Amino acid sequence: MFTHSISRLFTPDETQEVIRLSQRAQAASGGLVGGLHHHNIRRATIAWLDDASEASWVMNRIVDGVARANRDRFGFDITEFKEKLQVAGYDESDTGHYDWHSDIGDGPLARYRKLTIVVQLSSGESYAGGALEINLGGAIQTGAREAGDATLFASFMLHRVTPVTQGRRYSLTCWSHGPHFR
Repeated sequence: MFTHSISRLFTPDETQEVIRLSQRAQAASGGLVGGLHHHNIRRATIAWLDDASEASWVMNRIVDGVARANRDRFGFDITEFKEKLQVAGYDESDTGHYDWHSDIGDGPLARYRKLTIVVQLSSGESYAGGALEINLGGAIQTGAREAGDATLFASFMLHRVTPVTQGRRYSLTCWSHGPHFR
């Protein structure tokens, strides 16, 4: 009930365009909720896409995918998308990773997150390691690895990206928001 996959939400050509858009944006070291940086927890670069202009087509696709998945699978009270699209890069040069965490936090936006969507941008054959893993009460589910496929899960679920040991993994993440869970 707390995870869902969408095959080919984006085509391989579209995933390459999203990576290109992210490379034109200002990349920074990925932090945690609240802007803290702990490289033992998260080692990645992130870029925020301007979803109101050049990347508006990306946000439209995300919104449509989340709306369908929420209607068919989750049934959460989602009212908006308050955060920009985040493209993360995990590289073998620094064993890029993101240890176990939840996307709901004390931040002014993070506290209202309901669903997380992660779109695989890199071809699964272009890197080793870097698996998106979601902890379902002790059972680990691995996210989609084909370029363009999306994995959705409740933002309160523990998840991680295992260390990348070869190549570079790119992913697109977005969160939907609504009233606090009850």
